[in-house]
Amino acid sequence: MLIGVPKEIKNHEYRVGLTPESVAELVQDGQGVIVETKAGEGIGASDAEYEAAGAKIVATAPDVFERADMVIKVKEPQPNECAMLRPGQILYTYLHLAPDPQQTKALIKSKAVCIAYETVTDDKGHLPLLKPMSQVAGRLAIQVGAKALQKDSGGRGVLLGGVPGVAPAKVVVIGGGDVGFNAAQMAVGLGADVTILERSNDRMEALANYFGVQAKVVRSTPVVLANLLKAADMVVGAVLIPGAAAPKLVTRDMLPTMLDGSVLVDVAIDQGGCFETSKATTHDDPTFIIDGVVHYCVANMPGAVSRTSTYALNAATLVHAKRIAKLGWKGALKDDPNLLNGLNVCEGKLTYAAVGEALGIDYIDAKTCL
Repeated sequence: MLIGVPKEIKNHEYRVGLTPESVAELVQDGQGVIVETKAGEGIGASDAEYEAAGAKIVATAPDVFERADMVIKVKEPQPNECAMLRPGQILYTYLHLAPDPQQTKALIKSKAVCIAYETVTDDKGHLPLLKPMSQVAGRLAIQVGAKALQKDSGGRGVLLGGVPGVAPAKVVVIGGGDVGFNAAQMAVGLGADVTILERSNDRMEALANYFGVQAKVVRSTPVVLANLLKAADMVVGAVLIPGAAAPKLVTRDMLPTMLDGSVLVDVAIDQGGCFETSKATTHDDPTFIIDGVVHYCVANMPGAVSRTSTYALNAATLVHAKRIAKLGWKGALKDDPNLLNGLNVCEGKLTYAAVGEALGIDYIDAKTCL
């Protein structure tokens, strides 16, 4: 199989679909790889390194899309990339379709076979290809939130850890999954006063056992959340419903009750955001203010730490890429029901129920494509 890696074109997206080391593994398996020139620049990987790994360098993205049997990316394809996809071609990348009807319709129109990292599962029902970016985004949320809290960024002028004689910032993390856990870890490490909101009894117990007295773990209810918002310096939205639009937990009406200059960091923005006032922003212009509350809603947060993110992502995604390349998409998906869960669009049909329900688009059972 010929695998193609285009250069990412989303605003300030520096990650790349395959590292040179991953290319070398695919080539060793007998696959061909073409890489768009300078695709690896953002992680410090030169064309020469890709060539040494066995890839061929091509000049443009159309060269990749026209020739490749499978295109491996990081972020969802942009409109001009969707237009380059062809029937039967495999696209293996993050898609996040639930809040994005335009992309969904474009992928359906392309008749490509689109496998989304974020809905591939494991035997325990977890999301192993989403996990590494959730870990990065959770940790980064505290880093960017701390910057947004600075007065020069429009924030309250509060230091997360405080200093002797001055109380630390109050950080509320909504959701105790991979994003929330990593956000809480970072906030605790910086000395903040941390509260984690969670609904699963098992997860609450695990979080409480891990953090002990370093963080408060509280059952999430609308009343509890509303009360915590009034005193919070930073709120991290870390709620995920696999493949579906994120629930709007912080409403517009709640903002006037919050502290002037407090910060909302919406890590769920890829799935539409869990704050009602969220709208996707970019690394160029990451924040906006509504009712005195600073919103940070960058849709590709891990792109800012591209080298860490790309290597973490490849460690999770490469095993499936190798199987798809070896067996073809039908063989790989028949072999692995967890990978089948990643099939979102197939040859002109939507195949993921949560996306269809979110967008009001007809969908079919992914198994029927096999």
